[in-house]
Amino acid sequence: MPLTLKSLSEFALGLSWEIEEATMRTSHAVVADGRVWLIDPVDQSEAMERVAALGEPAAVVQLLDRHNRDCARIAERLDVPHLKVPDDVPDSPFEAIAVLRMPRWRESALWWKDRNLLVVAEAIGTGPVFTTGHGAAGMHPMLRPLPPRALRGYAPEHLLLGHGAPVHGAAARGAIDFAYAHARKDILRMPLAIAKALRSLSYRASNTAAGAPRS
Repeated sequence: MPLTLKSLSEFALGLSWEIEEATMRTSHAVVADGRVWLIDPVDQSEAMERVAALGEPAAVVQLLDRHNRDCARIAERLDVPHLKVPDDVPDSPFEAIAVLRMPRWRESALWWKDRNLLVVAEAIGTGPVFTTGHGAAGMHPMLRPLPPRALRGYAPEHLLLGHGAPVHGAAARGAIDFAYAHARKDILRMPLAIAKALRSLSYRASNTAAGAPRS
């Protein structure tokens, strides 16, 4: 079944696209000096057409070990490197941040200092399970008791996430601090947020099974 876009948004440094589904998978293409880095991409046809118009592809960057998505396939098709949970991104403006290095959770983030751009795959997101209904972004539920320290102190102008809509401008600058400040504080809000997400997933599944169009 063809993937449906929930949103495709351009910003000063590239574009982001979110798939219409409960998990809110979101992918990004970031442009620097006419070259394009695809980050945790999902191979959606309309989005990939727009990516092709941005410039010469440089690499596909997979920031989370389990975010296979379509990274390998797209890298092969474009004949560019597939960088999986990198410790550095050669010939790029990005600094790789080691967010987590655990046996079942290896995650990197990308920081472009000159453009105040931060890309986070999983530790922080903007979906309702992350934000628990308030704030621009929030910590992953499993990381709330002991949030990883690596992202503390970043105040990006552009915050791109692996799940949920990107955040730009003033909201982005305070989003990381908010996520850390509320990581433990909002644990009691989690059951309601998860219940809402499960209801949304059930609703979408029933509509799909019935052949109804996705909302």
